[in-house]
Amino acid sequence: MHTERVTIEGVDFETTLHLGGPVGLLALHGGVEGGTAELASTVAARTGATLLTFTQPTGPPTHIPSIRMSPCTPLTTFLAHTTLTISLHGHNRRSAPRTIYVGGSNRPAARVLATALSHRAPAFVPLTTLSEIPNPLRGLHPDNPVNQTRDGGVQLELPVQARTTHPAPTDPEVPPREVVAGIAAGVRTLVEREGVGW
Repeated sequence: MHTERVTIEGVDFETTLHLGGPVGLLALHGGVEGGTAELASTVAARTGATLLTFTQPTGPPTHIPSIRMSPCTPLTTFLAHTTLTISLHGHNRRSAPRTIYVGGSNRPAARVLATALSHRAPAFVPLTTLSEIPNPLRGLHPDNPVNQTRDGGVQLELPVQARTTHPAPTDPEVPPREVVAGIAAGVRTLVEREGVGW
């Protein structure tokens, strides 16, 4: 596990990188989108996946769009090591408090994760039809890191209840067990298929 401070657009980040398997868990907005870094870390620990999280240890939380997250050394290393990325984000759409939007360029992998989440976390509704996903949440831009590994990736936009169990304000975020189980099951399936083709 390697930690490194980087600065992007004047914002200081602490990155945590752990090189593991060919599937990578990425949380670009840890701390801003509460629970995403913790969820990525927990799933990576369970599955042996590669992990990269960005958090902001100081200053007011600042959201930099994914397509503007500069290719700093940890991100460049992550993208070179992995073949497929699962990028975890948070949405706060009041009209969809139980919907997990499953975007990203690798649509077969998106369906694998959606199926695993449906089975393991039935309280949530994974949505894979791109035309039904709000445009800003689709994760299809080529400059988005989720699409820059060999096989592209899957962008999971998770509502608050799928990211954290709402601990006390001074406690660390705790990701819901069933969501951890769903994403982990999807990662294992994707690893089994890695190199076989989509």
